[in-house]
Amino acid sequence: MAEDWGEAAPPTATDGFLGGRLLLRQPRKGHRAGTDAVLLAAAAPVDFSGLAFDIGAGVGAAGLALALMHPAARIGLVENDPFSAALARDNLALNGLAERGLVFEADILSRPCRRAAGLLDESASLIITNPPFADPGRARLSPEPGKRRAHAMQAEGPRPLAAWIAASLALLEPGGSIILIHRPDALPAILESLAGRAGALTILAVHPRREKAAIRVLVRGRKGSRAPTSIAPPLILHEGTAFTAAAEALHQGAAAIHW
Repeated sequence: MAEDWGEAAPPTATDGFLGGRLLLRQPRKGHRAGTDAVLLAAAAPVDFSGLAFDIGAGVGAAGLALALMHPAARIGLVENDPFSAALARDNLALNGLAERGLVFEADILSRPCRRAAGLLDESASLIITNPPFADPGRARLSPEPGKRRAHAMQAEGPRPLAAWIAASLALLEPGGSIILIHRPDALPAILESLAGRAGALTILAVHPRREKAAIRVLVRGRKGSRAPTSIAPPLILHEGTAFTAAAEALHQGAAAIHW
């Protein structure tokens, strides 16, 4: 179980994901895993069976979901926050995945830190990542420390996202795939960061409702490829007061995103 954090430790709860197949111990307040993690895991290739790193894993939601959906996969949960990393270790054990996964407590942006944690360059065949979305120079940040760390980059401007993507690609083997989820306004920066490093890019827009603008984009690329970019059909999350059939199947872990 997670190490003793004393009175400073936020209270936690154990929640069910993927129709109860995945149990996640996570803070009751602050940053909590949700649809972004579900979509990121569901975006992996349906036949994936190699080593995948979940970069900025938090308590491990996306990486653990991927592992449950792909029984032959191995996962590395890469997280810099000590409390979240401890919960990720708990969640590996809680879901019976300790033999197929490891937690790497490391600052992804520091190559010496990555090496010290045991992360080897070009060792993964798949990277999935949900980078912090907020620019601290532009966004109104949460007063809750854990939520602020999860949602905001450490510095202002586009450079931190570019550095995050470059570090993620460093861990990816040639020909391996990277999958990101982000806000639509980050798409130009993502494409610029991937240019010359990854090709065969596919972009998928995620809309809350059919008539609403996209709130997320999924971007997939293959390291070293020169193949052209394509745009996949959009994913619609809600219809009326409920998930669409497609979104419900993804949240239940009963389907993957075909794109």
